[in-house]
Amino acid sequence: MQPKTNVPLIIAAFFAIYVIWGSTYLLNKIAVTELPPFMLAGIRFVTAGLLIFLIARLMGKSLSITPRQLKNSVIAGFLFISFGNGLVVWALRFVDSNFAALEISAQPLIILLMMWLIQGKKIQPMSLVGVFLGVCGIYLLISQKTVVQQENSFLGIFMIFLAMLAWAYGSLFVSKAEFPKNFFVNTGYQMLTGGIILGILSLGFGESWSMPWEWSAKTNWSMLLLVIFGSIVAFTSFNFLLKSVSPEKVATNTYVNPIVAMFLGGYFLKEPITTQSIVAAVVLLTGVYFINTKKKLVLLSRFRNNKVSKSQGS
Repeated sequence: MQPKTNVPLIIAAFFAIYVIWGSTYLLNKIAVTELPPFMLAGIRFVTAGLLIFLIARLMGKSLSITPRQLKNSVIAGFLFISFGNGLVVWALRFVDSNFAALEISAQPLIILLMMWLIQGKKIQPMSLVGVFLGVCGIYLLISQKTVVQQENSFLGIFMIFLAMLAWAYGSLFVSKAEFPKNFFVNTGYQMLTGGIILGILSLGFGESWSMPWEWSAKTNWSMLLLVIFGSIVAFTSFNFLLKSVSPEKVATNTYVNPIVAMFLGGYFLKEPITTQSIVAAVVLLTGVYFINTKKKLVLLSRFRNNKVSKSQGS
């Protein structure tokens, strides 16, 4: 159980990963229409990492890190930043921002299955219902005519799926691995190393680089918001929560992120919100609900069984 003094911080962190991360789909979609995806993500995270280190030093925090912690930071940075975020930004060239958010809403399903495969964690009956609903929701989502007719849409869908696998494994890895005790410093190392890897990938794929003064105003604003809020605030909150609550609870940001992304994408980018996408969202998020309430359901079942046993014994 977390100390009471941590409760307000945990609530604020959940708000950050719920609402702020929901807006990053719109911001990335705006920026990636002008900038190459790996360059965009690389500049974002290297800048955010350096700013975090600067802020940490001004706050008097130590930036010291052990070789083991550095190794773990590189691994986490690759899984979350380079592979996880980089592929999503790349895929946003081919799919709408609200669609990407809806697909990623199946993240708890991926985490649940990965915990079963890697950790041997038993899947509860109600979670199996959630898995079934999740699969149905994904099918409804990707089978839409507006998606099928988009060029390279299925390539984008597949890349987002690979990113989800990386995030799921990264969530399990971070919850057990050793990192710097300060969550702010921990985030800085992950972002800096992940951003450097993205920069190397960008150069390797021959992306054309440009300077901020060559970008449009909306791209500059998108990058600024991505760095400050999407990276520093939200990602620090994410790392804090992974050490404070279970990975399944952290993954519940997928309840709110798609709603925020659908509203912003529809309002600012005029992205279509079809009846089928709404049904898919309801089915998907209902499945996520079943997955994330399994512990409560198990505890309730045990409580009822104990109550029956006591009444029978009296």
